[in-house]
Amino acid sequence: MKIFAIRDDFAEEKKNLAYLLYYEVEKRFYIELPEDADPWETPLILSSFVKKGEKTVNSYWSKIWVQQRIIPPDRQNLGQILRDNGLDEYDEFSLLMLSMGRCAQDDYYLAPLDERNLPESVRGRFEKRIEDIVPLEQFSLLVFFRDGLVKKCRLQSYFQEHPSFRILLQREDYFRNVRIQTGGYGVTWDENRDIADVELYSRGEEVPLDITDFKRFVSYRVINAAEAAEILGCSRQNVDDLTRRGKLHPLKTSGKSTLYLKSEVSKRNWQ
Repeated sequence: MKIFAIRDDFAEEKKNLAYLLYYEVEKRFYIELPEDADPWETPLILSSFVKKGEKTVNSYWSKIWVQQRIIPPDRQNLGQILRDNGLDEYDEFSLLMLSMGRCAQDDYYLAPLDERNLPESVRGRFEKRIEDIVPLEQFSLLVFFRDGLVKKCRLQSYFQEHPSFRILLQREDYFRNVRIQTGGYGVTWDENRDIADVELYSRGEEVPLDITDFKRFVSYRVINAAEAAEILGCSRQNVDDLTRRGKLHPLKTSGKSTLYLKSEVSKRNWQ
C-alpha cells in the first residue's frame, strides 16, 4: 500500500487536506479525510463527503478524483503520450505519479507519506476495518473486525430497502459469494453491490461465537495449498516458498496437506 497526503501548493501552511491510499496489486484507490476537514479547503469532489460527515471516500469516488487529474483514456494522441513518458500501457497510478497529482484545474498535489505519520484518528479507522467474514443463514454475515469484535449483521431488511440488493434475496448462492473489499473497507458481491465497513460496524450485533458459526467459518474460510495457489495465481511451489519464507502462515501442516486462512492468502494480493 502506498500513502500520499493531498496538499494545496499555494497554501501558506502545508496542511494535509486528505490522504490518498493506493493498493498496488488490485489497483484500488481510497481517500481518507481528517476529522477536522474543512469543506472550503477540501478538493471540490470530496467536499460533499465532509458535509455529510463521512470521513472515508469509497473506492468509486476516490478513483473519480484520480481520473480527473490524469490524461483521459480516450485522448486522441494517447499512444504517443504514453511512449513519451516510458509507459507501455494506460495505468492510472503511473500517470498520476508523473505530475504527483498536479493538474491545470487546481493547485492540489500529492506528497508521499509513511503510514506512521498518518493522524491517529485516521489510523484508528483501520482498526474497524474487516478482518474476515462468514455468510450465515437468513442473509446474515458474521463479521470479524480488526479491533477484535465479532458482530452478526442481519442484512435482509437492508437488501429489501435497497433495490439493487434484492437479487441476493432471490439467490442465496449469490449471497454466499460475498468477498472482503480490498483493505477491509467493506464487503462486496460485485461492482454494483457493496456495503461499507462502517455500515456493518454500526448495524451489527456483538455476539459470542457458537459451534455452528465456528464450523461454518472453517467451511468457508480455511483453504488448502492448491486453493491458495489459485487465489494468488501462482504454482503450488510458490505457495510452499511463501510459507518457508514466513510470508504465509499455515494453520495446520500434515504430511499430505497444508491449511491456510483464506483472508491471509487474499491479502497477499493487496500488497
